[in-house]
Amino acid sequence: MADNDTTTGTGQRAEVLAAGFLKKRGLSVVARNFRCRGGEIDLICREGNALVFVEVRLRRNTSFGGAGASITARKRQRIILAAQHYLAATNAAASDCRFDCLLLDRLDERCIEWIRDAFSAD
Repeated sequence: MADNDTTTGTGQRAEVLAAGFLKKRGLSVVARNFRCRGGEIDLICREGNALVFVEVRLRRNTSFGGAGASITARKRQRIILAAQHYLAATNAAASDCRFDCLLLDRLDERCIEWIRDAFSAD
């Protein structure tokens, strides 16, 4: 089976699509797939002076809820933890930050739902 037929391959294609979507809207991608013990961030972008931590979710089958429903409280906490690690590792703790979500139900830029400031670390 080719990698692009796997869940991982599909997720990577969704992240590439999301990065292009955000670039067209003026954001610059600083990092992709930042991982630390306990969490991961799909995309880290910059918009002006703000760092934007982006979760990309593709959910083709909505039987258990759409892409947004898959971002649970536990998932949000893991993203926040990874963001804290990133900020500490890059000495960017004083930066303005926000958490955005890009939701897709298929690999089509026209179907991306962008939720700015989707949740907070508070």
